[in-house]
Amino acid sequence: MNVFLYITTVLIWGSTWLAIEFQLGEVAVLASLVYRWTIAAALMWSFCFLRGLSMKFAAKDHAYIALMAMCVFGFNYLLIYWAQQYLTSAMTSIAFSTMVLVNIINARIFFSQAVTPLIWLGGLFGVSGIVALFWLDIRSFDLDSASLKGLGLALLGTLLASFGNMISIHNSRLNLPIMQVNAWGMLYGALLMALVALILDVPFTVTTSTSYWLSLIYLSVFGSVIAFACYFALLKRIDPSKASYTSVLFPVVAVVLSTIFEDFVWTAYTVIGFLLVGLGNLVMLTPPKVFRNLLRKPL
Repeated sequence: MNVFLYITTVLIWGSTWLAIEFQLGEVAVLASLVYRWTIAAALMWSFCFLRGLSMKFAAKDHAYIALMAMCVFGFNYLLIYWAQQYLTSAMTSIAFSTMVLVNIINARIFFSQAVTPLIWLGGLFGVSGIVALFWLDIRSFDLDSASLKGLGLALLGTLLASFGNMISIHNSRLNLPIMQVNAWGMLYGALLMALVALILDVPFTVTTSTSYWLSLIYLSVFGSVIAFACYFALLKRIDPSKASYTSVLFPVVAVVLSTIFEDFVWTAYTVIGFLLVGLGNLVMLTPPKVFRNLLRKPL
Protein backbone atom coordinates (compact mmCIF):
# COMPACT_ATOMS: atom_id res chain seq x y z
CA MET A 1 0.00 0.00 0.00
CA ASN A 2 2.85 2.40 0.82
CA VAL A 3 4.44 1.75 -2.57
CA PHE A 4 1.09 2.23 -4.31
CA LEU A 5 0.43 5.54 -2.53
CA TYR A 6 3.95 6.76 -3.23
CA ILE A 7 3.96 5.89 -6.94
CA THR A 8 0.45 7.30 -7.41
CA THR A 9 1.41 10.62 -5.81
CA VAL A 10 4.60 10.97 -7.88
CA LEU A 11 2.96 10.01 -11.20
CA ILE A 12 -0.06 12.30 -10.72
CA TRP A 13 1.80 15.36 -9.48
CA GLY A 14 4.54 14.78 -12.03
CA SER A 15 2.00 14.71 -14.87
CA THR A 16 -0.09 17.70 -13.78
CA TRP A 17 2.53 20.07 -15.19
CA LEU A 18 1.87 18.81 -18.70
CA ALA A 19 -1.90 18.91 -18.10
CA ILE A 20 -1.62 22.61 -17.25
CA GLU A 21 -0.31 23.23 -20.78
CA PHE A 22 -3.73 22.27 -22.17
CA GLN A 23 -5.38 24.86 -19.89
CA LEU A 24 -3.52 27.74 -21.50
CA GLY A 25 -5.05 29.42 -24.53
CA GLU A 26 -8.73 30.14 -25.20
CA VAL A 27 -9.92 30.27 -21.58
CA ALA A 28 -8.43 32.86 -19.20
CA VAL A 29 -6.17 31.41 -16.51
CA LEU A 30 -8.31 32.83 -13.69
CA ALA A 31 -11.45 31.28 -15.16
CA SER A 32 -9.71 27.92 -15.52
CA LEU A 33 -8.65 28.03 -11.87
CA VAL A 34 -12.21 28.87 -10.78
CA TYR A 35 -13.48 25.84 -12.75
CA ARG A 36 -10.74 23.61 -11.34
CA TRP A 37 -11.24 24.46 -7.68
CA THR A 38 -15.03 24.48 -7.96
CA ILE A 39 -14.98 20.89 -9.25
CA ALA A 40 -12.38 19.84 -6.67
CA ALA A 41 -14.28 21.53 -3.81
CA ALA A 42 -17.55 19.87 -4.86
CA LEU A 43 -15.88 16.46 -4.81
CA MET A 44 -14.19 17.08 -1.45
CA TRP A 45 -17.40 18.32 0.17
CA SER A 46 -19.32 15.34 -1.22
CA PHE A 47 -16.70 12.99 0.23
CA CYS A 48 -16.88 14.65 3.65
CA PHE A 49 -20.68 14.53 3.70
CA LEU A 50 -20.71 10.86 2.66
CA ARG A 51 -18.26 10.06 5.43
CA GLY A 52 -20.31 12.05 7.93
CA LEU A 53 -17.39 14.36 8.74
CA SER A 54 -18.12 17.56 10.62
CA MET A 55 -17.47 20.71 8.58
CA LYS A 56 -17.77 23.09 11.52
CA PHE A 57 -14.79 25.22 12.51
CA ALA A 58 -14.32 28.21 14.79
CA ALA A 59 -14.08 31.63 13.16
CA LYS A 60 -10.36 31.83 14.01
CA ASP A 61 -9.77 28.47 12.32
CA HIS A 62 -11.60 29.66 9.21
CA ALA A 63 -9.25 32.65 9.06
CA TYR A 64 -6.21 30.38 8.96
CA ILE A 65 -7.86 28.03 6.45
CA ALA A 66 -8.70 30.97 4.18
CA LEU A 67 -5.14 32.29 4.49
CA MET A 68 -3.76 28.86 3.60
CA ALA A 69 -6.15 28.64 0.64
CA MET A 70 -4.98 32.03 -0.61
CA CYS A 71 -1.43 30.66 -0.82
CA VAL A 72 -1.95 26.98 -1.69
CA PHE A 73 -5.17 26.94 -3.74
CA GLY A 74 -5.11 30.52 -5.01
CA PHE A 75 -2.30 32.85 -6.01
CA ASN A 76 0.30 30.06 -6.01
CA TYR A 77 -1.43 28.29 -8.88
CA LEU A 78 -2.21 31.56 -10.64
CA LEU A 79 1.50 32.37 -10.76
CA ILE A 80 2.42 28.82 -11.84
CA TYR A 81 -0.10 28.90 -14.69
CA TRP A 82 1.26 32.28 -15.77
CA ALA A 83 4.82 30.93 -15.57
CA GLN A 84 3.98 28.10 -17.95
CA GLN A 85 2.96 30.64 -20.55
CA TYR A 86 6.70 31.39 -20.79
CA LEU A 87 8.27 28.05 -19.83
CA THR A 88 7.85 24.38 -20.66
CA SER A 89 6.19 22.20 -18.06
CA ALA A 90 9.59 20.60 -17.37
CA MET A 91 11.30 23.88 -16.50
CA THR A 92 8.41 25.05 -14.34
CA SER A 93 8.33 21.78 -12.37
CA ILE A 94 12.08 21.92 -11.73
CA ALA A 95 11.83 25.53 -10.52
CA PHE A 96 8.92 24.56 -8.25
CA SER A 97 10.92 21.68 -6.72
CA THR A 98 13.09 24.30 -4.98
CA MET A 99 10.21 24.52 -2.50
CA VAL A 100 12.09 21.87 -0.51
CA LEU A 101 14.72 24.51 0.32
CA VAL A 102 12.18 27.32 0.76
CA ASN A 103 10.16 25.15 3.19
CA ILE A 104 13.26 24.48 5.27
CA ILE A 105 14.16 28.17 5.47
CA ASN A 106 10.58 29.17 6.33
CA ALA A 107 10.37 26.43 8.96
CA ARG A 108 13.46 27.94 10.51
CA ILE A 109 11.95 31.44 10.44
CA PHE A 110 8.44 30.56 11.64
CA PHE A 111 9.03 27.48 13.82
CA SER A 112 12.72 27.76 14.81
CA GLN A 113 13.58 24.41 13.26
CA ALA A 114 17.31 23.73 13.04
CA VAL A 115 19.09 24.06 9.70
CA THR A 116 22.02 21.65 9.36
CA PRO A 117 25.13 22.22 7.19
CA LEU A 118 23.86 19.50 4.84
CA ILE A 119 20.73 21.55 4.21
CA TRP A 120 22.81 24.57 3.22
CA LEU A 121 24.90 22.31 0.98
CA GLY A 122 21.76 20.98 -0.65
CA GLY A 123 20.47 24.51 -1.07
CA LEU A 124 23.73 25.50 -2.79
CA PHE A 125 23.31 22.59 -5.23
CA GLY A 126 19.69 23.60 -5.88
CA VAL A 127 20.42 27.26 -6.54
CA SER A 128 23.38 26.31 -8.75
CA GLY A 129 21.06 24.01 -10.70
CA ILE A 130 18.54 26.79 -11.33
CA VAL A 131 21.38 29.08 -12.48
CA ALA A 132 22.61 26.36 -14.86
CA LEU A 133 19.12 25.76 -16.27
CA PHE A 134 18.62 29.43 -17.08
CA TRP A 135 22.29 30.31 -17.69
CA LEU A 136 21.83 31.36 -21.32
CA ASP A 137 19.18 33.90 -20.29
CA ILE A 138 21.13 35.06 -17.25
CA ARG A 139 24.32 35.50 -19.28
CA SER A 140 22.54 37.78 -21.74
CA PHE A 141 20.39 39.38 -19.04
CA ASP A 142 17.33 41.09 -20.46
CA LEU A 143 14.32 42.21 -18.45
CA ASP A 144 12.16 41.31 -21.43
CA SER A 145 13.43 37.71 -21.49
CA ALA A 146 10.45 35.34 -21.52
CA SER A 147 12.39 32.63 -19.69
CA LEU A 148 13.40 34.95 -16.85
CA LYS A 149 9.82 36.20 -16.53
CA GLY A 150 8.64 32.61 -16.30
CA LEU A 151 11.32 31.77 -13.74
CA GLY A 152 10.40 34.78 -11.62
CA LEU A 153 6.71 33.84 -11.65
CA ALA A 154 7.47 30.19 -10.85
CA LEU A 155 9.76 31.07 -7.92
CA LEU A 156 7.23 33.58 -6.55
CA GLY A 157 4.52 30.92 -6.81
CA THR A 158 6.84 28.50 -5.02
CA LEU A 159 7.36 31.02 -2.20
CA LEU A 160 3.61 31.48 -1.77
CA ALA A 161 3.09 27.70 -1.76
CA SER A 162 5.71 27.43 0.99
CA PHE A 163 3.94 30.07 3.06
CA GLY A 164 0.80 27.99 2.61
CA ASN A 165 2.67 24.94 3.88
CA MET A 166 3.73 26.84 6.98
CA ILE A 167 0.11 27.77 7.66
CA SER A 168 -0.82 24.13 7.07
CA ILE A 169 1.73 23.09 9.72
CA HIS A 170 0.13 25.59 12.10
CA ASN A 171 -3.30 24.11 11.35
CA SER A 172 -1.98 20.59 11.92
CA ARG A 173 -0.60 21.61 15.30
CA LEU A 174 -4.12 22.73 16.19
CA ASN A 175 -5.27 19.21 15.18
CA LEU A 176 -7.56 20.53 12.47
CA PRO A 177 -8.75 17.58 10.32
CA ILE A 178 -6.96 17.50 6.97
CA MET A 179 -9.83 16.43 4.69
CA GLN A 180 -12.29 19.02 5.98
CA VAL A 181 -9.60 21.72 5.93
CA ASN A 182 -8.84 20.89 2.29
CA ALA A 183 -12.55 20.91 1.42
CA TRP A 184 -12.95 24.39 2.87
CA GLY A 185 -9.61 25.48 1.42
CA MET A 186 -10.55 24.47 -2.13
CA LEU A 187 -13.89 26.26 -1.77
CA TYR A 188 -12.13 29.40 -0.55
CA GLY A 189 -9.65 29.05 -3.42
CA ALA A 190 -12.48 28.93 -5.97
CA LEU A 191 -14.22 31.95 -4.40
CA LEU A 192 -10.97 33.92 -4.20
CA MET A 193 -10.09 33.32 -7.85
CA ALA A 194 -13.66 34.20 -8.85
CA LEU A 195 -13.44 37.47 -6.90
CA VAL A 196 -10.11 38.38 -8.52
CA ALA A 197 -11.54 37.53 -11.95
CA LEU A 198 -14.54 39.79 -11.33
CA ILE A 199 -12.33 42.65 -10.12
CA LEU A 200 -10.10 42.34 -13.20
CA ASP A 201 -13.14 41.89 -15.45
CA VAL A 202 -11.90 38.52 -16.70
CA PRO A 203 -14.52 36.75 -18.85
CA PHE A 204 -15.72 33.29 -17.81
CA THR A 205 -15.60 31.79 -21.27
CA VAL A 206 -15.86 28.12 -22.22
CA THR A 207 -14.31 26.16 -25.03
CA THR A 208 -15.24 23.15 -27.11
CA SER A 209 -11.68 21.83 -26.93
CA THR A 210 -11.70 18.21 -25.78
CA SER A 211 -8.11 18.46 -24.54
CA TYR A 212 -9.02 21.43 -22.34
CA TRP A 213 -11.91 19.67 -20.59
CA LEU A 214 -10.06 16.37 -20.21
CA SER A 215 -7.08 18.16 -18.68
CA LEU A 216 -9.40 20.20 -16.43
CA ILE A 217 -11.08 17.03 -15.14
CA TYR A 218 -7.68 15.40 -14.65
CA LEU A 219 -6.33 18.39 -12.71
CA SER A 220 -9.50 18.66 -10.61
CA VAL A 221 -10.06 14.99 -9.82
CA PHE A 222 -6.58 13.50 -9.88
CA GLY A 223 -4.26 16.46 -9.34
CA SER A 224 -6.37 18.22 -6.68
CA VAL A 225 -8.33 15.47 -4.89
CA ILE A 226 -6.76 12.04 -5.37
CA ALA A 227 -3.10 13.12 -5.22
CA PHE A 228 -3.62 15.13 -2.03
CA ALA A 229 -5.55 12.22 -0.49
CA CYS A 230 -2.77 9.76 -1.39
CA TYR A 231 -0.06 12.07 -0.11
CA PHE A 232 -1.77 12.73 3.22
CA ALA A 233 -2.47 9.00 3.61
CA LEU A 234 1.23 8.40 2.96
CA LEU A 235 2.16 10.95 5.63
CA LYS A 236 0.16 8.94 8.17
CA ARG A 237 1.79 5.64 7.20
CA ILE A 238 5.47 6.58 6.82
CA ASP A 239 7.91 9.18 8.11
CA PRO A 240 7.13 12.67 6.69
CA SER A 241 10.75 13.14 5.57
CA LYS A 242 10.47 9.99 3.45
CA ALA A 243 7.16 11.14 1.99
CA SER A 244 8.83 14.42 1.02
CA TYR A 245 11.02 12.55 -1.47
CA THR A 246 8.06 12.81 -3.87
CA SER A 247 9.28 16.35 -4.57
CA VAL A 248 12.56 14.89 -5.83
CA LEU A 249 10.86 12.46 -8.20
CA PHE A 250 7.91 14.36 -9.69
CA PRO A 251 10.20 16.66 -11.75
CA VAL A 252 11.61 13.48 -13.35
CA VAL A 253 8.12 12.52 -14.52
CA ALA A 254 7.46 16.08 -15.70
CA VAL A 255 10.71 16.23 -17.69
CA VAL A 256 10.10 12.86 -19.35
CA LEU A 257 6.56 13.85 -20.39
CA SER A 258 7.72 17.26 -21.59
CA THR A 259 10.42 15.59 -23.70
CA ILE A 260 7.85 13.29 -25.32
CA PHE A 261 4.94 15.69 -25.81
CA GLU A 262 6.48 19.19 -25.89
CA ASP A 263 9.72 18.41 -27.76
CA PHE A 264 11.65 19.67 -24.74
CA VAL A 265 15.19 20.39 -25.95
CA TRP A 266 18.01 19.00 -23.83
CA THR A 267 21.29 20.90 -23.64
CA ALA A 268 24.39 20.50 -21.50
CA TYR A 269 23.06 23.26 -19.22
CA THR A 270 19.74 21.44 -18.91
CA VAL A 271 21.37 18.17 -17.88
CA ILE A 272 23.72 19.83 -15.39
CA GLY A 273 20.94 21.99 -13.93
CA PHE A 274 18.48 19.14 -13.62
CA LEU A 275 21.04 16.91 -11.89
CA LEU A 276 22.10 19.68 -9.49
CA VAL A 277 18.52 20.48 -8.47
CA GLY A 278 17.76 16.78 -7.94
CA LEU A 279 20.97 16.26 -5.99
CA GLY A 280 20.27 19.33 -3.87
CA ASN A 281 16.80 18.11 -2.94
CA LEU A 282 18.19 14.66 -2.18
CA VAL A 283 20.87 16.07 0.13
CA MET A 284 18.38 18.30 1.97
CA LEU A 285 15.88 15.50 2.54
CA THR A 286 18.36 12.81 3.60
CA PRO A 287 18.88 12.64 7.38
CA PRO A 288 22.47 13.46 8.48
CA LYS A 289 22.84 10.04 10.15
CA VAL A 290 22.42 8.36 6.75
CA PHE A 291 25.39 10.32 5.40
CA ARG A 292 27.42 9.49 8.51
CA ASN A 293 26.69 5.79 8.04
CA LEU A 294 27.70 5.98 4.38
CA LEU A 295 31.00 7.63 5.30
CA ARG A 296 31.74 4.89 7.84
CA LYS A 297 31.33 2.13 5.29
CA PRO A 298 34.63 0.78 3.88
CA LEU A 299 35.28 1.32 0.18
